[in-house]
Amino acid sequence: MTLEFPNPSRSFDKVRNAVRFIGHDGMFEVPFFVETAALAKPGKTQLSEADSLTAFDTTRSSIHDVARKAYSHRRRTTYTLTAADFR
Repeated sequence: MTLEFPNPSRSFDKVRNAVRFIGHDGMFEVPFFVETAALAKPGKTQLSEADSLTAFDTTRSSIHDVARKAYSHRRRTTYTLTAADFR
């Protein structure tokens, strides 16, 4: 199976300062987090919750591509994507 993202839902996790979204590998749910620093434009370090969600929505396709790549390297129970993953 390949990792898919059929559910467009996402939410902001204040504790992790990240946007949470879910991937699916067959019937298995795979939780992902993308740190707000990875969503911020160069030179900007902090994003509000609304700005983080908007940035996620704007770059959703590339975020999903990075999530698939991370998932293909090693299977874990959860994934946190950082700015380094997007380089």
